[in-house]
Amino acid sequence: MSFAQEASYRLLQLLMRAEPAVAIAVLFAVVAAASGHPVGTRAPGGALAVGYANTASLRTALRANRGTVVRMLPALHVAQVQGADAAALRHAPGIRFVQRVAPRAAAAESIGSSTNASPEWQFRATHTDGVSDSVLRAASAVTIGVIDTGADLSAPDIASKGPVTWNTRTGTPDVRDTNGHGTFVASVAAGSVTNNDGISGAGGDAQLLVVKSGSDGGSFTDMDEAAGITYAIDHGARIINLSVGGPSTSTTEKRAIRYAVDHGALVIAAVGNEYAEKNPVEYPAALLQPAGSNGVGGAGLAVTASTADGKRATFANTGSWVSLAAPGEHVFGALSSASSTRQYPRPPLAGAKSGLYGYASGTSFAAPQVAGAAALVWAANPSLTAQQVAQILKQTASGRGQWTPELGFGVVDVAAAVIRAQQGRAGVLLSGLRDKSRVRLNWSGDGFAYTLSETTDGHATRTLLSSTQLTTMSLPLTKGHTYAFTVSALDAFGAPTATSPPVTFTVKGR
Repeated sequence: MSFAQEASYRLLQLLMRAEPAVAIAVLFAVVAAASGHPVGTRAPGGALAVGYANTASLRTALRANRGTVVRMLPALHVAQVQGADAAALRHAPGIRFVQRVAPRAAAAESIGSSTNASPEWQFRATHTDGVSDSVLRAASAVTIGVIDTGADLSAPDIASKGPVTWNTRTGTPDVRDTNGHGTFVASVAAGSVTNNDGISGAGGDAQLLVVKSGSDGGSFTDMDEAAGITYAIDHGARIINLSVGGPSTSTTEKRAIRYAVDHGALVIAAVGNEYAEKNPVEYPAALLQPAGSNGVGGAGLAVTASTADGKRATFANTGSWVSLAAPGEHVFGALSSASSTRQYPRPPLAGAKSGLYGYASGTSFAAPQVAGAAALVWAANPSLTAQQVAQILKQTASGRGQWTPELGFGVVDVAAAVIRAQQGRAGVLLSGLRDKSRVRLNWSGDGFAYTLSETTDGHATRTLLSSTQLTTMSLPLTKGHTYAFTVSALDAFGAPTATSPPVTFTVKGR
């Protein structure tokens, strides 16, 4: 038995009884020494994500298949394994799944200058400037976890927040950001609004938890992402920002998202910038707002990018899995002093006392604005669930209940969302996707049951479903008619509490 294999088995025993932080730190140190791969580098080729029933079954399977543990995610019962035979592992008792580690990348489109007259134009475009100081202060009870390439802790707007930090690759608090992506995202989500310098983040006084999971080059894996999610959740994050994406998902990623949702967190992800490259469905965003959902329901929020005039940014992905939008073209944010001056130019900022600032484009920088908005909604009404916060953000966005594949329910309107939260109403969302002579309706809201109604050609309204638990229905459409559908949420006594805006379809011809 090799030294690395023996170390793996001993570490598995330690992990069964050690504190998570201690176990992770020890694990990384021994693996680095045993494998010859420096801590913090990308996992070498052939890395596997292995789901296991318990550590004993994993230990037995690895002993038989000569595998080495690279990383453990005990909360998810997943281990990253090197050197094992995947086919043999799949048939070992107690092994739930074996998959190749999936790549992820930071979802940035471009870096450069801006033609906008005001540096922090996005603050006004989302009406965050209309939120009261009392709500901004109350957001201090909410923690936003930014899982990215780290952050420059000397950047004034990040330093003022005194963020908690953790590096999942090294098992240390060192989150130095030589890439720059994470610093920009963190500043947009939760930069200080009270230090009278630089950028004001979208989340008011929300606390900031910086988790470095990506490499300095901006690459991730699903294991990196999952490690960041579980750490953030275990350390109090109520909102998770994932400005990363890839073309496929994995069981590891699904387990991590479920872990966050089960702990009451709202997960927010960027939809990607590949519109010109066949507009693919991206993950983890499509786990949060599933393809085919037309923005309704879901476990979190998938965010696309808008321009200064409220249109979709040309690079931003579209589709039935888009929840809503936020400014993502020439967004203003803080720069890491360790980042490349070529990748992140440093234009002068009039009035700035210190720090570096610049502009960047991408859905990466739209998502953290929604994360900040969610913190303010929770600040306005702490009793809301994560799904209710998401519902309010969708319902009050610029589409005012109308969904499109380009912008979802529209550009986030933070002031309107805060007012809705203070009123305690999450509303009802209804969307529909037409396929020739049929329409698939989807709806969600805060109701014990729902009523689905239809009006044809403006005549009398008829009830299609009364006091139903269903949240989707497929209906035929006849040529030459116009149909308007609405859904009402019912309370426990059958009384309507909210009604969706109508969704209308006109079928031409005879």
